[in-house]
Amino acid sequence: MKRREFLKTATLTAAAAGLAGTGLVSCSAGQSSGKPFNISKLGTGRLKLSFQPYELQLRHTFTVSSYSRKATPGVQVRIDYEGYTGYGEASMPPYLGQSVETVTAFLSRVNLEQFNDPFRLEEILAYIDSLSPGDGAAKAAIDIALHDLVGKLIGQPWWRLWGLDPSKAPDTTFTIGIDTPEVVREKTRECADRFNILKVKVGLDNDKEMIRTIREVTDLPLAVDANQGWKDREEALDEIYWLKEHGIVMVEQPMAKERLDDNAWITERSPLPIFADEAIQRLADIPSIKGAYHGINIKLMKCTGMREAWKMVNYARAEGMKVMIGCMTETSCAVSAAAQLSPAVDFADLDGNLLITNDLFKGMEVVDGKITLSDTPGIGLTKL
Repeated sequence: MKRREFLKTATLTAAAAGLAGTGLVSCSAGQSSGKPFNISKLGTGRLKLSFQPYELQLRHTFTVSSYSRKATPGVQVRIDYEGYTGYGEASMPPYLGQSVETVTAFLSRVNLEQFNDPFRLEEILAYIDSLSPGDGAAKAAIDIALHDLVGKLIGQPWWRLWGLDPSKAPDTTFTIGIDTPEVVREKTRECADRFNILKVKVGLDNDKEMIRTIREVTDLPLAVDANQGWKDREEALDEIYWLKEHGIVMVEQPMAKERLDDNAWITERSPLPIFADEAIQRLADIPSIKGAYHGINIKLMKCTGMREAWKMVNYARAEGMKVMIGCMTETSCAVSAAAQLSPAVDFADLDGNLLITNDLFKGMEVVDGKITLSDTPGIGLTKL
């Protein structure tokens, strides 16, 4: 092998070995669409970003304690480099305070063509983060596409690059939104034989009716998400004890995120694990909520993507906290990206792609209720 070729091979291998900062394996150049990556091109090409709006259509009207919707606005992103393409996605449910307009405005400011080496993830994503203090979903879209691209260049899925065991991926919950008893029964019948745990939205005055209605159909374990809907901490604690008696195994965000002391009071006394959802956005938020919750729910659209999510998993574990990986209403693109982290978590709520009728990708699959990861490089996608 010529010295120049040897040095470029060594550079690619070293880049792969350092991608996550910890737990990575060294890999040779892999394949995408049947062709090997030409290492002689590393550092000579330019990253090219493109994007377009794409509205996600829900199978059923989705209701939580604060709103209802039939669709979710989104933006699809791609990054091209030397014949390879990485896919990403921004999804913007109402509570994030972002829109197609804000996401596309942010993406229009991004200049990825200044970078000629996609393996420089820290540098590229630090630049992206510096463009604004918010815009988490837009930043996540770029992060996901960049990870997908890099995984394809290496020829490996990210669960392997992070040193994870896919057999340890958990079951995913399937979400049942707040609705009338008739619709709740219908939704439960549709999913009870395909999943091993369900997630129920609560937080209004019909919580117990929701649970009793579901129990008419199935005795599967249930998770509940109050979405900050409970107002009185003592009533909330009483309800949690009642929920435990009816087969509930965990609770998300019982009270408003601003009421840290009340959430901590509930957590200290709760017979079930309490997870922060709206109260946790990014890595820097973990110290401020430590002790107020047993665990955190990490979502790519909030934390700016896979890179920070992986850091959050490791930080939370170091602090003795439980970890959950969740999603918004998303195509298989963002859901599959989140699924790459799933072998490292306690709970998973990765059903966003199952709630829509117009998916653009085939990715992570749920087999007998369990998250199933493939060897497909990158985030595990095939475009439909």
